[in-house]
Amino acid sequence: MGLLRFVAKRLLMLVPVLIGVTFLTFVISHVVVKDPARAWAGLKAKPETVAGIRAKYHLDDPLIIQYFYYMRDLVKGDWGISPFNGQPVLNNIKTFFPATLELAIFAMVLTIAIGIPLGVLSAKHRDKPLDHASRLLSLSAVSTPPFLAALLLQLIVFYYLGWLPASGRIAHDVAPPTTITGLFILDSIITGNWTALLSSLRHIILPATSLALLTFGIAARITRSSMLEVLGSDYIRTARAKGLPENLVIYKHALRNALIPSTTVLAVAFGFMLCGTIVIETIFNWPGIGRYATLAVLNVDFPAIMGTTVMYTLSIVISNLIADVTYAFLDPRIRLE
Repeated sequence: MGLLRFVAKRLLMLVPVLIGVTFLTFVISHVVVKDPARAWAGLKAKPETVAGIRAKYHLDDPLIIQYFYYMRDLVKGDWGISPFNGQPVLNNIKTFFPATLELAIFAMVLTIAIGIPLGVLSAKHRDKPLDHASRLLSLSAVSTPPFLAALLLQLIVFYYLGWLPASGRIAHDVAPPTTITGLFILDSIITGNWTALLSSLRHIILPATSLALLTFGIAARITRSSMLEVLGSDYIRTARAKGLPENLVIYKHALRNALIPSTTVLAVAFGFMLCGTIVIETIFNWPGIGRYATLAVLNVDFPAIMGTTVMYTLSIVISNLIADVTYAFLDPRIRLE
């Protein structure tokens, strides 16, 4: 019950944040765009179409009233119609977002699988060759721009070695798995479509690696710093004085407390992965929400711009909620306070 109460409080605290961000975005979009109805309908729309949109979305009312109606429709699932393809914006987001989510999850798995162990080993072997090599690798990863890493991976792994494909989400001659969650890898496993699973895995490795390079380096450095601080604590010295095995002291007693700062970094990184994959998706021709947002800006697709902004806000809010819940799991004192 304590954890559920903690989560409920965090959810209530996130509601004002969501309202504030959407209101700010709404106001800015109406200030930047001279005629929202024209932008909503498209530059080639007929005057009666523009007038209909202005009446439907109350664009002649004061701004605060417009925001009220917008949020009401948003909650009801009416995110507007995209003039670029004539489809509801919410349907477009449901189509494109799973690809970005799958890419971000895979990149985060790589980050955790490489960054956390690397940071622990670096702290365990402080000032030894393994520590120096780990710090050099982490610094190199952090210093490499994701777009440069993506282009280099394409050049080496695809062009010269021919090991992995350089674009797309699945091979052209392989049918996508039956849609259940929208995540090709998970849907392939659920439906037993092993051909689609293999093709999806081959296509996601390069973009996910490009996306994970920056975050795994940061995670490794934060974990190392936090582990060194924890290993110098009194309770760690006491555990060692009792004769506990070194691995037990490190992985059971020290690592759990050392992961709290890393959790902050990983949660923020995951939120930005969901919001900041535009370059990676463009380079690898990945059909995700980043490419959709780019096309929305290029085509002055006002409803899509607003929709993706709301989606990005939700991604950051939910990532922060996951971080809060993880804090409470790692350290019960947080939720008790």
